[in-house]
Parts: sequence; C-alpha cells; structure tokens
Amino acid sequence: MTNRVRKLYSVLLMGAFIGACSDDPTTTETPLTAPANVSAQAAGSTGVTVTYSAVTGASSYTIERAAGTAAFASAGTSTTTSFSDTGLLANTTYRYRVQAISGTRTGPMSTEVSVTTATTPVVSISADITTSRTLFADSVYKLTGFIHVANGATLTIQPGTLIQGDFNTLGSSLFILRGAKIIANGTAAKPIVFTSSQPAGSRRAGDWGGLIIVGNGIANRAAQVEGTGTSASNYAVSYAGGTNNSDSSGELAYVRVEFAGFGPSPNAELNTFTFAAVGSGTKMDYLQAISGLDDAFEFFGGAVDGKHLVSYNTGDDHFDMSEGYVGRLQYLIAYQSLIPTPRTGAGSPSGDPQGIENDGCDGAGCTNGQASTPFTIPLVANFTLIGTGPLPVIDAASGGYGVLLRRGTGGFYVNGAVARWPKAAFAIRDASTTARTTAGDLIVSNVLTADNAVLFQAGQQVVDSTSLVKSTATTASLFTLFPTAATSAASFDWTPSANSPLRTGGLSTFPAAVAAKAGSFVTPTSYVGAADPNGAKWWAGWTVYFEN
Repeated sequence: MTNRVRKLYSVLLMGAFIGACSDDPTTTETPLTAPANVSAQAAGSTGVTVTYSAVTGASSYTIERAAGTAAFASAGTSTTTSFSDTGLLANTTYRYRVQAISGTRTGPMSTEVSVTTATTPVVSISADITTSRTLFADSVYKLTGFIHVANGATLTIQPGTLIQGDFNTLGSSLFILRGAKIIANGTAAKPIVFTSSQPAGSRRAGDWGGLIIVGNGIANRAAQVEGTGTSASNYAVSYAGGTNNSDSSGELAYVRVEFAGFGPSPNAELNTFTFAAVGSGTKMDYLQAISGLDDAFEFFGGAVDGKHLVSYNTGDDHFDMSEGYVGRLQYLIAYQSLIPTPRTGAGSPSGDPQGIENDGCDGAGCTNGQASTPFTIPLVANFTLIGTGPLPVIDAASGGYGVLLRRGTGGFYVNGAVARWPKAAFAIRDASTTARTTAGDLIVSNVLTADNAVLFQAGQQVVDSTSLVKSTATTASLFTLFPTAATSAASFDWTPSANSPLRTGGLSTFPAAVAAKAGSFVTPTSYVGAADPNGAKWWAGWTVYFEN
C-alpha cells in the first residue's frame, strides 16, 4: 500500500468516525394541550365572556359555541385568554369549548362549560322624554301611555332594540316633537322593532298607537295630528306653521313598526308611521309597516325623502301623502291580502283602502281649499303595489284602487307596477287635480298594470296612457316567488321572474321636470317595480310577515 493510499484511507476512516460521533438528535415540538380553567360568564342578556388559562406554545385560540343541545360551531378566535361573545338570545343556555392554535397545529378541545344568559329586563317608559336618552338592545322598553320626546331632546336607539307599545285601554304611542330628534339606525341583521306588548298569536292591528314624527317643514293646512288632544297625556300636537323644509328630525334605518293604529277617539286612528311636516334633513331608509289599523306611511306636508319602504296588510292606505308633501320616495312595496282584524275598542279599518292615496288640501284649515299651496307634488319611483284581487274584503265603493289621486294633488309617479286591485289601477279625480295635470305638476309614466279590474276608474280623469303597459300576465307570474297565501317573509321574492315584463319598460332617462325633482336622490331605472332584476334582494332578512 503506497503512502498516498494509506493517507486517503485514514482520512475516510476519520470522517466516518467523526460523522458517527457528531450525529444530532431529532428536534421535537412540545404538543399543545387543551386549555384549562375554562369559564363562561353571562354578560347581560345578550352576551357571554369566556376565559381560560394560557397554553404554552399557543399563538391563538378558537372558541366554539352551541345553543342548548345543538352541535358546536365556531364563535370566533382570540389571541388572548378571554373572548367576548355578543348578539346572543336572552334567557338561553349556551355551551362553550376552547382549542389552542399554533400555526397549522391544533390542540385538543377543552372540557365544555355552559352558561345561561340573563332574562331581558323590561323597562317601562311612562313619562315624556325631555333630555337626551339612549335605549339599549339588552333591554325591552314598554311605552306606557303617550310618550313625547320633547324639549329638543334626542332619543337614540341601538340596533336590535325591541320597543313595545303597551296594550291598555287608553292607548300608547311614541311622538318625536318639533325640535326633538330620533336616531334609530338598526341593521339588516338587527332591526329596531316597535311592536305590541301582546304575545305572538294574540297581537292585533290597533294594539298601540305607532310612531309619530313632527318636524318644522311646511304644510298647507293648519291642523293637529289626528288622534291627539283626547286627554292630558295625549295632548294636542300641531304641525302647522313650519317654515323649514330642510329641517332634520333625525334618522331611521332598518326599523319595523307592527300592530299599530290605535284610535284614541272614534274615527281618529293613529298611523303606523306618521311624518307630519318632516323636513328633508331627516334620513329614512329600510322601513316596514305591518298589520296597522290605519295608514302604513302617512305624510302631512314637509319634504322628507325615503327609500326601501315596505307595507304588508294595513287597515287603510299603504302610502298616503297630502297637505303640501313634496318629498321623494323610491323603492316601495305594498302587499294586501286581507283587512287586518282590529283589537276590540281600538277603532275600525277604513272603508276605502288604497295602495297610494294622495290629496292636496281638504277641509278646515285649508286657506284656499284644494288650491292651497304648496301643492302636494311628490316624486314616487319604483313602486310595487299589490292589492287583494277579487277577495271580498273591500265593500265600500270608494276603496280598492291602486293609485288614487284627488283634491288638487300633483306628483310624478314613474317606473311602477300596480296589480290585483279590485276597482281600478288608477282613480284620478276632480277638477283641481286636472289643474295640476294642465300645469305639468302631475305625471304618471312607465307603469305596468296587471290583474286590475280596469285601468282607470270609470267617469273620472285619465292621463296620457301611452307609456302605461297593461299586461296580460298574472300577478304571480311577475315575480320569482309570490304566494297563494303568505305564511312568512320567505313567501315573497319580489325579484322579477325570468320572463317578467317588469324587467324592462323603465323610464331610464327622466324628462326635465322629473329630473329636476329627482336630483341625485332618485335614480332612473330600465326596469319597473321595486326590485332590480339583477340587484340585491333589499327586503330580505329584516322584513317579516305574520297576521297576529
């Protein structure tokens, strides 16, 4: 063996020896353990706080929740040793368990714990609100009597709050008086609800009064809110003398008002929503009226604008505008399948319910009678008005019209759908209303009608009908889902069906007078009715349907 070979052999032996001696052991990570000391404590009636001990090596924690005996699902994650769970149901038992996380590694679930949320407290409101106040979603508020927000106070209501009108022989309601404000901004997931104090199944139209907002807008009549002035607590509320159509009474969004319309005196029922001389500085969007005894949405003068308004089954008109109302409304739905049964002693449904009933000025307090100014000239766009059809629920000869215009009213009514009204799609009456047509203040354009007895009431005024479409389609065929008999909000999908004539025919460019009125608030559409064929189902998730 040569020296060169011996040296190479020695180097190889030495390398093998060193390699064998320096072999590192495999590194292993400490496994995650289940969090210990898990505890759940109720945080009022709608929340729970979950706490637990830290786990070595964990970077975050997954918290799972189950209601009652239901299966677990993720409630959220936390990077600390506590987690706040919100939006829960009152007086409900929840189970929780926690799991440690580190990157892609997960540990075992902890032992589960349970907790029961608190019963929602009921807070009585029995006196006028004269200083600013907030109503919170973790309580139910009962209006005991006629409550007025006055003295410039602001009433703020949190999303998800429930307010009950007390069912009593004297009635109850909520007034927002001139100079005061309401800030009630709910969400689609957490609407703010005003309803009857009666349990579900026993509720009736007229169980309580409703929501009345009085602003500093302009009206053409000197009058007080109908139904007021009957007692010391229900004192007279006037909306006359306002001077500012830009006035603000606050904000309403995702608000439902149910089973309202109590009549404090005979033939003087309150409305579900009353806007008396409310100015355009007020914001309102996504509002629903259901099962009221009188009008669903009533506007006396003022200039408030609104979008996404829904009315299901009312005892009088769905949308009523009069006494100089000049606001703008877009995306309206009205559905009537029956006349609501009132609570005993609350009053009576109207004998002439309509989809839209608009007036100028009529009766005492009108300086120039039906020629009193400002004239009622609203802009109403993208409305879907569905009546009762041939069902024997309307007996009076003056009721059962989709759109009734009279007593000197004007207005622009465009891109609508009027269906299933037993008397006529339109009733346009009297010489004072003809005068508004002649002056260019009354336009009815691009409206589809279907399943109505006739297009215009016999013997009354007609308007240029060249842009009106009298469809042979059935009402049900117009929509993606329309019930034979509604049982819940899921019974309705107001989206035009695949072959629906509602998908086209809209006034996509407004004529000058309408465009000037619309400004940037009302948008022209290529479709008619309240639902965009390719848009969001804006009524879904926060509206309801029930009869009691």
